[in-house]
Amino acid sequence: MEDKRANGDATTCNGHSKEKDVRVWCDGCYDMVHFGHANSLRQAKALGDKVIVGIHTDEEITKHKGPPVFTEEERVKMVKGIKWVDEVVLGAPYVTTLEVLDQNNCDFCVHGDDITMTAEGVDTYHLVKSANRYKEVRRTAGVSTTDLVGRMLLLTRNHFRQGSAEYDIEKEGSSNMGQDSAAKSPWTGCSQFLPTTQKIIQFSDGKSPNPGDKIVYVAGAFDLFHVGHLDFLEKASKLGDYLIVGLHTDPVVNSYKGSNYPIMNLHERVLSVLACKFVNEVVIGAPYCVTEELLEHFKIDVVCHGRTPIALENGKSDPYAVPKTRAIFELIDSGNEMTTERIVERIISHRLEYERRNQAKEKKEIEAFEALQRQKQTQKAG
Repeated sequence: MEDKRANGDATTCNGHSKEKDVRVWCDGCYDMVHFGHANSLRQAKALGDKVIVGIHTDEEITKHKGPPVFTEEERVKMVKGIKWVDEVVLGAPYVTTLEVLDQNNCDFCVHGDDITMTAEGVDTYHLVKSANRYKEVRRTAGVSTTDLVGRMLLLTRNHFRQGSAEYDIEKEGSSNMGQDSAAKSPWTGCSQFLPTTQKIIQFSDGKSPNPGDKIVYVAGAFDLFHVGHLDFLEKASKLGDYLIVGLHTDPVVNSYKGSNYPIMNLHERVLSVLACKFVNEVVIGAPYCVTEELLEHFKIDVVCHGRTPIALENGKSDPYAVPKTRAIFELIDSGNEMTTERIVERIISHRLEYERRNQAKEKKEIEAFEALQRQKQTQKAG
């Protein structure tokens, strides 16, 4: 493994030598923060001690990429909620400079192995690459903000089909919006997200509750993990010492949400929730009704739900009847009005704008990829 402390020593006040913290800079739009962003930051953390995240302003994003889905305030809050992030800086330049690394005492910059360009087609990391202060981590295949916007615009259900077709990619009618990898560049095309136990282990903190810990349980879809979810989970975590989140299966979510929900399938939602710093554990495919067995198995002390309406199971049963009978049920007001449905409304209401954004992004990245291939061929010929 690479020595992440290769940048010299510092001296403590008592004269003893102490190795200097390695500070890693990551920057980006962080629009519609998803587990792909979190995975990149997790990998960056493994290369150093502290991860400092620079976030572009709305103005910069609009200039180079098109309008962001979320506001600056929302994007900052979401990044701060990721468990591997130590500091957040708003107003990061779109082209990463040596000055910004030095100003934030960062040793090097880390980014995924995809191409990012300015409006003029310039590699946004060319300056730090030239100075050998750039490291690359693997991009998470199968998810991107472009792809998630595409799922909402297409209103298809292919992203959560079950059984043998669960991870098939719908090809028909998708040439304009990022579902068909054959019609897209390698960078913006949607590839299959294949979950593994290793991925889940990497995202989990692996800690069990301590004896005597007060255990809090919440359940839901947590689709398109957003600031409303984040505020809710923060408040829920303050009711105890250990927070468990139950995630409903895709068919269950679809039964009470309808339309093409969930936008993200169960495995994607698991990683999104696990990346949240307030969450200790996730129950994958939790029962819709909170049962005696579930409460006993996890030794749950408090069960919470937000202010959103609670759908009855099969139109009859209150899913929280058991914890209510036990007098351990609490309603939480997150103080945030954001919902998954509101995000989709934002996208749909600006449909043409986001379609143009996605198409322009794809065109630039195809051109950059082709230029890179030509450069490699020239070098090989030489």
